[in-house]
Amino acid sequence: MAQPNYQYEKRQKELAKKKKKEEKLQRKTSGKDEKPDEDITQSIGESEEPSSEADDQ
Repeated sequence: MAQPNYQYEKRQKELAKKKKKEEKLQRKTSGKDEKPDEDITQSIGESEEPSSEADDQ
């Protein structure tokens, strides 16, 4: 009968934990990146309005 390879199982668990932790960190950082993008979009929208008024005059 084959013996279980505990080192392999432990390594797989460690890799799974590491992957999960990296994904969580990536989600957190991507959430922070989205907020500045929204601010940029709003500022672009505001800057376009005055330029359209200048065209009307």
